[in-house]
Amino acid sequence: MRIEGFDPVADTARIRACHELYAAAQPVDDPVLPMMSLPVFTGWFSFGWTLCPREAWLVPGSRPGTAAAACLAELPERENTHAAMISLVVAPAERRGGIGTALLRHAAQRAAGLGRTLLSGEAKEGSAGSAFAAAAGARPGVSDVRRILDPAGLPDGRLATLRSTAGEAARGYSLLSWRGPCPPEYLDQVATLTNAFADAPHSPGEEAEHMTGERVRQTDARTAVQGLRQYTVVARHDETGELAALTALSVDPLQPDWGFQELTAVIRAHRGHRLGLLVKVAMLQQLAAAEPGLEHILTGNADSNSHMIAINDTLGFRPLDRFATWQLGVGRGGITRVTACRRGRTAVTLGTPPRRSPARPAQS
Repeated sequence: MRIEGFDPVADTARIRACHELYAAAQPVDDPVLPMMSLPVFTGWFSFGWTLCPREAWLVPGSRPGTAAAACLAELPERENTHAAMISLVVAPAERRGGIGTALLRHAAQRAAGLGRTLLSGEAKEGSAGSAFAAAAGARPGVSDVRRILDPAGLPDGRLATLRSTAGEAARGYSLLSWRGPCPPEYLDQVATLTNAFADAPHSPGEEAEHMTGERVRQTDARTAVQGLRQYTVVARHDETGELAALTALSVDPLQPDWGFQELTAVIRAHRGHRLGLLVKVAMLQQLAAAEPGLEHILTGNADSNSHMIAINDTLGFRPLDRFATWQLGVGRGGITRVTACRRGRTAVTLGTPPRRSPARPAQS
């Protein structure tokens, strides 16, 4: 077996091969959701979820230009510098042959060589990916529950009633919205709002990402490369002009029936006014006109985030499945604690692309 490194930014041929690999695995590993379109997938490989350096490897397939397995490692350089976040997948026809274990061990050795002490990835609970992670010696961290909403199934008048109720509690606040990148005058405030998500549940040892106006701009640049239509609704405090709450959602024009919820956050000083519910209801009302083909909206919440779960329950989201974050320690000197998985458990994935949002990893 040969493991080949490649440039996750410039090597378009291998990125396409990886996209075909993930597309082949999607019906097995996550059959409810559609596979990322090639532009969205390419934007993820080129920028990463956290806008940090990345390394990528693949195992060539039996046919030229194909991949039997692939792994992308994201290497944070500002927060979580002890960790490498990985996404690893093996082609269904190539599973149970040890490829996944070998590629995971390679990633762990490379991470250790770069001074990282932890590998982190996600896998659907109850899947072969979770079994693979556990057999490799990884430990589960925070679990996210994915939820789905079919807007057409909402009772007539439901959103109007919720908006009226939330609006009563949110007197003194006004709503603003935009499509596409954040207006320059709001970059720093949107960064502050994003940082309000820092008190959401995290896995042990995980540091919350600290956003700046420049990082918001970089995230918008990735969204543009991915070709996504992105919608943002914010609540502004009338007295101070401060942005107090935000929700964002993206739609891939190549898959217009699916919407992917991104961040929803409320600044601590403005909590208790039902602003989270207000901005999410306003978003759904806006999407009804802007995205008439939208049939499903996907979101995800840490299972201990009771406040946001209550909002999503009120809106009619229903639980779909659960994803766990898996953490695997990396030993000193490049020696890792990756164990040899039993035959039949080298099956699939540690860290499939987290199909909660194609634009940002944070969900609510």
